[in-house]
Amino acid sequence: MQIQLIHPPVYLNPAALTALRPAPPLGLAYVAASLRKAGHRVSVIDAVAEAPTQEQREGRVVRLGLRDDEIVARIHPETRAVGIGSMWTFSWPAVRAMIHAIRARRPDLIIVCGGEHFTGLPDHSMAQAPIDYIVLGEGEEIATALFAGLARPDFDPSTVPGLCWRRGEAVVQNARAARTREVDALPWPAWDLFDLDTYNAHDFLDGIRFGKTVPILATRGCPYSCTYCSSPQMWTTRWYARDPVDVADEIEHYVRTYGATNFPFQDLTAIIKKDWVVAFAQELIRRDLNITWQMPTGTRCDVVDAEVADLLMRSGGRSLSYAPESGSERTRKLIKKKMKTEDLMRAVEVSTKAGLNVSALLVIGFPHDTEDDVRETIALVRTFARLGVDDIACAFFFPIPGTELYRYLLANGRLTQDDDALMAPIFVHDKRLTEDRNYCEHISARRLTTLKYRIVANFYLTSVLTHPGRPFRLLRNLFTDREASKMDTFLAETKRKVLTALGLRRPRRGAVQAAHTEH
Repeated sequence: MQIQLIHPPVYLNPAALTALRPAPPLGLAYVAASLRKAGHRVSVIDAVAEAPTQEQREGRVVRLGLRDDEIVARIHPETRAVGIGSMWTFSWPAVRAMIHAIRARRPDLIIVCGGEHFTGLPDHSMAQAPIDYIVLGEGEEIATALFAGLARPDFDPSTVPGLCWRRGEAVVQNARAARTREVDALPWPAWDLFDLDTYNAHDFLDGIRFGKTVPILATRGCPYSCTYCSSPQMWTTRWYARDPVDVADEIEHYVRTYGATNFPFQDLTAIIKKDWVVAFAQELIRRDLNITWQMPTGTRCDVVDAEVADLLMRSGGRSLSYAPESGSERTRKLIKKKMKTEDLMRAVEVSTKAGLNVSALLVIGFPHDTEDDVRETIALVRTFARLGVDDIACAFFFPIPGTELYRYLLANGRLTQDDDALMAPIFVHDKRLTEDRNYCEHISARRLTTLKYRIVANFYLTSVLTHPGRPFRLLRNLFTDREASKMDTFLAETKRKVLTALGLRRPRRGAVQAAHTEH
């Protein structure tokens, strides 16, 4: 079957105080590889990479990427089905408009959707857009089974677990599919179908820019059930790790094939078992690939000791983020974080002593947060600064569809499923929180805004006082276009915006800009 996969345009918030950048669609690349392995003819329309500078203002946000008519025009005439992946619910209005445009121009096509947004809100998505099928959860095996069935005239959608589909006017959700256990049997992502050069030329990547970047996924799932996280809905609570040798083989392949030198891990929780991370780091050290790798999305601290931190550094693991979310033990208990303060402090101390770039991810304004809870976060960030943590990211809480807190807020009338509510995540790094996006029951939006600035000020002022050389390093990195921390990334992004406004923006030296319009 001829299948066209589509990476939709994305929304960006030009007023955000932090550097939020698009990144290569790892999940879609995995699905593309699995469908191709199954014998399908697969091509990709990447709305971001094919129009990386095309922006359209839509209210407070900017839509980045191809227009809907341009996407429809790129669909191959022999295509029988399109597969659309969407991770971020805040881009749903753009994705919805694109789906309607495809249906209007190509009513013959089968439209299949998947990813975290669609898994979290399948009924809502089906009601608002002419979608034929939604793949729920982990996509490779379900999509392969679906497209194999669609190639047969007697296909019965009810036989495919993990599928949401239409039976006349009714929307049917089949039982959830079992998680993929044999993760080493999955083919590596089909990055040859995507324009990685353009992503790198425009700094569209997760984490810190250390060089030519390709994202990696070494483990799948998370054994925890944090109330704010969509992982239990998307992945269940089973954690599977790939063979460390296979992950190193994949990295080496990208080094040889693409000249890649930097690998941000997109794992939900990579460091769960000490023996796994030790084996992986030792494998990289043995190969001596001269690469960097990082964990920008946050990981657990439980098994990070001096040995692990040293191996991370020696193997090129330059940067990692810990995600305590709050300095309050009460809050962490209520959100089911299951992170002990003593484990966190031990991990932070050994990581900074090993020379790793360390950042901490924090959230304020959980529904049950009080000022006492936030004051404990202020105390925590001062301790982080003294220990040598490089950066913090402090966001306002926002509800993610499919999470325990989302269901709680919905049941208590604190949340609706309109576009404004779904777009709340894109505004969490605004200069101030507005009351309509405040889900805290005890603190006003105005007060939360003040407290956020107090957290940031306490961290960076303490950091400068206890590490006086840091401002000079930041200035040096800014003027030499080097990133070594998230603050460097923020300053680099600010610099990029200024240069772009002045018409002086140029692609990074050594970056290759490709002009692929169809793959």
